[in-house]
Amino acid sequence: MSKPEDSKSGAANPLWGGRFAEGPSEIMERINASVSFDRRLAGQDIAGSKAHADMLAACGIISDADNAAIQKGLDTIADEIAAGEFVFDPALEDVHMNVETRLKALIGEPAGRLHTGRSRNDQVATDMRLWLRDTMDAVEDGLRDLQAALIGQAETHAATVMPGFTHLQPAQPVTFGHHMLAYVEMFGRDRGRIADARARLNESPLGSAALAGTSFPIDRAMTARALGFDRPTANSMDGVADRDFALEFLGAATIIAVHLSRIAEELVIWTSPHFGYVRLPDGLTTGSSIMPQKRNADAAELVRGKSGRVLGALVALATMLKGLPMTYGKDMQEDKEPVFDAAESLMLALPATTAMIAGLTVDTAALHRATAAGFLTATDLADWLVRTLGMPFRDAHHVTGRIVKLAEDKDVTLDALSLSEMQGVEPRIDEGVMAVLSVEASVASRTSLGGTAPANVAAAAAEARRRFLS
Repeated sequence: MSKPEDSKSGAANPLWGGRFAEGPSEIMERINASVSFDRRLAGQDIAGSKAHADMLAACGIISDADNAAIQKGLDTIADEIAAGEFVFDPALEDVHMNVETRLKALIGEPAGRLHTGRSRNDQVATDMRLWLRDTMDAVEDGLRDLQAALIGQAETHAATVMPGFTHLQPAQPVTFGHHMLAYVEMFGRDRGRIADARARLNESPLGSAALAGTSFPIDRAMTARALGFDRPTANSMDGVADRDFALEFLGAATIIAVHLSRIAEELVIWTSPHFGYVRLPDGLTTGSSIMPQKRNADAAELVRGKSGRVLGALVALATMLKGLPMTYGKDMQEDKEPVFDAAESLMLALPATTAMIAGLTVDTAALHRATAAGFLTATDLADWLVRTLGMPFRDAHHVTGRIVKLAEDKDVTLDALSLSEMQGVEPRIDEGVMAVLSVEASVASRTSLGGTAPANVAAAAAEARRRFLS
């Protein structure tokens, strides 16, 4: 194929050269060019141009013959890009001019009519919305897959007891399935945020032109429909100035990344020999170049690390936008790399986390052994004192603390204390207390809505499957 026109060596830029006697300096060309990263918008750019050309023809602004030539030329360019044959030229600044210049080489004069009634300002805003819409759909699918893996583990381990933690200190016994379902809810909210952001994104800026609209009798509703948007944007200035859709995506992506980081941190902790709660598949761990015994949860650590990149993208874009007046400034070229990087990070972290959750092996014996530490049934004892003896909870809390201290001094669990030893602290305690001091009894008793009783967990897993996966 022929190479796009070159604007180097002092020649005027083919896009805006009519106003300038000389072309840009080498450093201006380098700082101005965005095609190295916005080339990934090529598919969306071609789709937008095809819809725009159809509309121009339908409105009688260009001829049907010109439209047919434009459509054929754009299809050829799409095929060249797909085949890896298209040459992107930095001298042409961006993806839009690379496509338009190649179109001119292919079809000649009709290519020059394609840009009627639009500007690169509304063109790039449309391309970004189209690209982000596809990305949001992919993220939503990834979240759903992760929920499916979590629900599967919850169903398998609805009754597998483990320590629940607050402050990373043993707190109360829960089940592993209950723990998994907590993340199902978190990622469910993430799906809701992505869906909300997608709904607000789904308006078409195309036809806003540079900022003021156009005098040509265009049909913006037609191009909006053709591109799958719900409606055109209502204000031409807002149409080109708005990057809320990108900020919203990065905000939602940051929360997703934080949630992924939290579960990744737990996997790092749980796979440590000091915990030994779960084992990850070999394919998702690495070894050490010097310590042959090592089995590192590097996939989880990298997921944890990605959260910082996603948050950084949000901060970068918000900082860039905060000082901009209406409507378009070249600063806004800097919106793309943070969005692209965040999306790429997220689309690595999501399937990696899903693979870890789906492939992990739970050591149920290790989890049960871990419940022996930390006097996890102390709250059950306090509740029993309130329920059976009518003791105010604060008094029951104090009595339980003294009994816990007794067990700690004797280096035994609460259910290993004798009845007489407990009666030495509170004489009214009777043998009925023994029924609440095992971890199995504790989790079975938590039957309140959202509680960790195995029957609850099994029912909640079935409901989560219906809510999120059906």
